[in-house]
Amino acid sequence: MAVQDTLDFISHSARQTGRFGARLGRLLAPGDLILLDGPVGAGKTIMAQGIAKGLEISEPVVSPSFTIVREYAGRLPLYHIDLYRLAPGSALESIGIEDFLYSDGAVVIEWPDRASALLPAEQLQVSLKVIATTKRGVRMMPASGRASELVAQFRRNAFGV
Repeated sequence: MAVQDTLDFISHSARQTGRFGARLGRLLAPGDLILLDGPVGAGKTIMAQGIAKGLEISEPVVSPSFTIVREYAGRLPLYHIDLYRLAPGSALESIGIEDFLYSDGAVVIEWPDRASALLPAEQLQVSLKVIATTKRGVRMMPASGRASELVAQFRRNAFGV
């Protein structure tokens, strides 16, 4: 990952975080993997809801903390995975995570650090950091060519540069 491929910006509200997610969702293609990282309350699920909106998913998107995986139908399938309740290194194979990673849809994973050994190199990490009550720092870090293309297109669409 080259430094110029990384994109940092500020979201000033939950609504804006959702809009950023929707812009990203409109760009996703089958096989894209988005890793959402940040502390509890940083806006990972709000970003995932925005991504779903960008994928033209009409049903409500909720955190899959208890079910671990939720599947949504839209322009392409979205597999929303939340690994918060799993211990790092636990038996992720038992939930069939690889079936989702190599599917016809896009995958969004919250708390990806719990599965880092199983995740393919082709990924886009989106880190959210709490700055103030409604303000979040967002950093997009592509780890591959496709993810770099996503960030470049997102940058053009969202910021005109």
